[in-house]
Amino acid sequence: MPRFFIQARPVDGFLAIEGEDAHHISRVLRMKPGDEVTLCDSAGADFDCIIEDASPSLVRCRVRGEFASAGEPSAFITLFMALPKADKMEFIIQKSVELGASRIVPFLSARCVSRPNAAALRKKTERWQRIAAEAAKQCGRGLVPQVCETIPFSEAVRQAAESDTALFFYECERDAPLRGAIGGRELASVSVTIGPEGGFALEEAEQARAGGLQSVSLGKRILRCETAPLAALAAILYESGNF
Repeated sequence: MPRFFIQARPVDGFLAIEGEDAHHISRVLRMKPGDEVTLCDSAGADFDCIIEDASPSLVRCRVRGEFASAGEPSAFITLFMALPKADKMEFIIQKSVELGASRIVPFLSARCVSRPNAAALRKKTERWQRIAAEAAKQCGRGLVPQVCETIPFSEAVRQAAESDTALFFYECERDAPLRGAIGGRELASVSVTIGPEGGFALEEAEQARAGGLQSVSLGKRILRCETAPLAALAAILYESGNF
């Protein structure tokens, strides 16, 4: 069933879709009165709807039922991702949203090669948010994960430490496998901090530990920066019962 995000709650049992989505429903999908559609309020609630009227500017839907979105994991996971080169961030965002990340925070660390200026970062952030929205729609999420503005490493550490389980994935870590950090624990809010292509500098690892982050390993193999966050997310979601 087609699925669309809205920023509203039902009024007198009806919901309205406007703008690009209305055009897509009426002209691209060629949906008509009587067709079924699922609308999500972007906050975890889904609405089972029947189209009453459809035009390129407005689609009016009658709500038949409301239920919690099945596409949201029980653990709220924030991915703190060091800014990678080229368009790798787009891939990371798309796949992280599909897996179940709730928020994505890019940051700049010592070994980041890509260092766009403020104007370029604003454009990138807007594009990344669109990618997150499309991925959320495609995979049946109940909310659109936020892609935040790019922050310095020190601020990323401070924010990551606010999670109940704050994980710092360090390629030089040998004595702390991920399973030992998450196995047998209730995972409510989790932060996942991943470095750039060149990894974290030693002083950054020390700063992260001092800031309250738990240094962990993803195994004996060195994973690419676009592979590591997906492996970490998959493991955490599996351990928290979301697979």
